[in-house]
Amino acid sequence: MSSETTLTRLSATELAARIRNEDVTATEAVEAHLERIEDRDDEVNAFVTVCAEEAREAAAEADRALKNGTDVGPLHGVPVALKDLGDLKAGVRHTFGSALFADHVAERTAVTVERLEAAGAIVIGKTNTPAFGHKGTTDNEVAGPTASPIDTDLNAGGSSGGSAAALAAGMASLATGSDAGGSLRIPAAACGVYGFKPTFGLVPDDGRPNAFGRSTHTVTKGPMARTVEDAALLLSVMAGPDAADPRSVPIDLEPLEAVDRPASDLEIAYSLDLGAFSVDDEVRAVVDDAVDAFEAAGATVDEVTVDHGYEMAELREAVMPTFTTAMVETATVLKESQGVDLREHPDDVSDSLLAMLEAGEAYDSTDLAKTAIVRTDVFDAVQDVLESYDVLVAPTLSSVGVGLHEDPGVEAWDRALTWPFNWTGHPVASAPAGLTDRGHPVGLQLVGSRFDDETVLAASAAFERQRPWHRLYTEG
Repeated sequence: MSSETTLTRLSATELAARIRNEDVTATEAVEAHLERIEDRDDEVNAFVTVCAEEAREAAAEADRALKNGTDVGPLHGVPVALKDLGDLKAGVRHTFGSALFADHVAERTAVTVERLEAAGAIVIGKTNTPAFGHKGTTDNEVAGPTASPIDTDLNAGGSSGGSAAALAAGMASLATGSDAGGSLRIPAAACGVYGFKPTFGLVPDDGRPNAFGRSTHTVTKGPMARTVEDAALLLSVMAGPDAADPRSVPIDLEPLEAVDRPASDLEIAYSLDLGAFSVDDEVRAVVDDAVDAFEAAGATVDEVTVDHGYEMAELREAVMPTFTTAMVETATVLKESQGVDLREHPDDVSDSLLAMLEAGEAYDSTDLAKTAIVRTDVFDAVQDVLESYDVLVAPTLSSVGVGLHEDPGVEAWDRALTWPFNWTGHPVASAPAGLTDRGHPVGLQLVGSRFDDETVLAASAAFERQRPWHRLYTEG
């Protein structure tokens, strides 16, 4: 096995330890990942921009710091990929997944990226996303579609598809994502990696010029990784209040301590359909089997009903106003701040985004007010379950295998069991549950009480110990 293959298969936690111990240099780690990008990314298309020279310079500086005996951070020398949407890095191309911003260069660095770099992480590139994160597959007019490394005929999912694919293909040790309707969890499920959507407000977002969005249909940044421990490490760096985010919350969190907690005291609630979704038999088989792992770990598992009282059609009717009007808000802010009206550039804006904007403009404040009633009922139903249980588990997606160029359209709302938790703000992860008979990965969602992100990580780690998924991207 080559040194490139060896280093790119290490967990971020182990790679960081080896760099600190000077068993491996940061330069060797960066070069191994750049070589991996060279080998795999033509096929996968995870990256929009590769920061090769900047990463090499940062790695050389990281190696000098160790030689000089400088105290270093927990991610010192570890290559990280940034989603090309909200994770700005000054001086680096930042496209928002839009051809209209193909040559845009960020003028400042986002607070989460500042924290990553302060912890020693080295930005290796920016990862692909659909324009402004508007859908659950990754394809755009800038870079084209991103494939799942597990099956390159399939889309990596979205909107953090490039980040998930980069991890699964060994092109980055860690990656950032964001989630407005499943954008961390959908690609995690499609690529067989771990994605964590924190409690809304836990990870700050200092986005400008609009600092007050993200709440009608909650949007949050979060970690993506190949192991739960790596995600906990990344979350420990990203989380914490910031004065520039009026919605950030001052909650103390110890993610890494949670990873080692035993599962014996956990009480797990299992809902296959969250009270409304229709789940394919092949997904059901994998998830039913995966849930057995919690009992094997010593946890108690009960099947429950999430009793919100709505049919799928009613939920879909309610989610359309909250999501599409959020995209209209994005378009309005772009027009006001950048002078760019997406509707005036149909050749450079995808039909799916234009259709979403048209739908969102048809709703008014009355429509949004009505959705708040449904949203509250769903919140209360989830809360009712979590009053008696530590974690609620459910599939991430009701079906598997979206084609590389396929866009499910409105059917995406029926397919993703993710977006209800963007209404409720609960912390929720997607962990690899296993493979179908066709070899497609299935994701398992783990939902916890608000601000109890540690318990979600603890349950995830217990599941990973019983059903390790590392082989998904280390075999072959």
